[in-house]
Amino acid sequence: MTLLIVGATGTLGRQVARRAIDEGYKVRCLVRSTKKAAFLKEWGAELVSGDLCYPQTLPGALVGVTAVIDAATSRPTDSLTIKQVDWDGKVALIQAAKAAGVERFIFFSILDAEKYPEVPLMEIKRCTELFLTESGLNYTIFRLAGFMQGLIGQYGIPILENQPVWVTGASSPVAYMDTQDVAKFATRALSVPETAKEAFPLVGTRAWSAEEIISLCERLSGKDARVTRMPINVLRTMQRILRFFQWGWNVADRLAFTEVLASGRPLNASMDEVYTVFGLEKEQTATLETYLQEYFSRIMKKLKELDYQKNQAKKQKSKKTPFKQSS
Repeated sequence: MTLLIVGATGTLGRQVARRAIDEGYKVRCLVRSTKKAAFLKEWGAELVSGDLCYPQTLPGALVGVTAVIDAATSRPTDSLTIKQVDWDGKVALIQAAKAAGVERFIFFSILDAEKYPEVPLMEIKRCTELFLTESGLNYTIFRLAGFMQGLIGQYGIPILENQPVWVTGASSPVAYMDTQDVAKFATRALSVPETAKEAFPLVGTRAWSAEEIISLCERLSGKDARVTRMPINVLRTMQRILRFFQWGWNVADRLAFTEVLASGRPLNASMDEVYTVFGLEKEQTATLETYLQEYFSRIMKKLKELDYQKNQAKKQKSKKTPFKQSS
């Protein structure tokens, strides 16, 4: 079976590629830059140049492909808008997959997308789900809540560096999941017939509020967080202002997502049926406590090593005595 993985250089996509390669699948990755994706080739993947925003590059990448795993999404640093990548690009990919006779299409959506029609990314995910289900393709949709990996930059690093940790509104508890576990479910779907033409929630073992995550990071790092609260009304005003400028559309769309995280409504769902269908055990899913504990253990160990090296260098320097000049 040949898989085409789209978005393979991203946080989730690289884990999907790694898992698929380890499980023996023939993996092809659609990439915009082969240089930036060199690590995928080293893992054993075939690289093919292409871009969702250029539909003419897609048919060639799909030749001989059995299944597509779409892990692509627009990034905050992209010059392209969410609509260009997450809607126009995905529609083109789905249409190209249908024309190529692809047997399975796996798509990652967001949990509760239908509840936030005013949030561009949520509405686009909802519409893409609908387009995919009506395409005639054999699909599997996973509705995610959030990735544990994103919490490192949001909470872990700022706390370690004594930088502000930003919290907005009434923090919504989110059931974050390790991308390695997400990848496990994605590849498992390919071999479980019951997952065809179905949508599943895919969330972590429990939902965590921002305050709970900050408290956990403080305990594991031994450092106090500098929490700064940003009123939601301030962000709404910024969003409206940015809408006046074309260069600000992408930022405004992303700011709109704070409505989800500051609503106070949990992003969580029951996974009991999902584990049963996929034949997996909940106990095998990483918990946020374990994930962050491993991260901080590695970082604190590295910091201690650096401190030791600095102290040794100072000792060596202090042992040196200046040469005395003879008269």
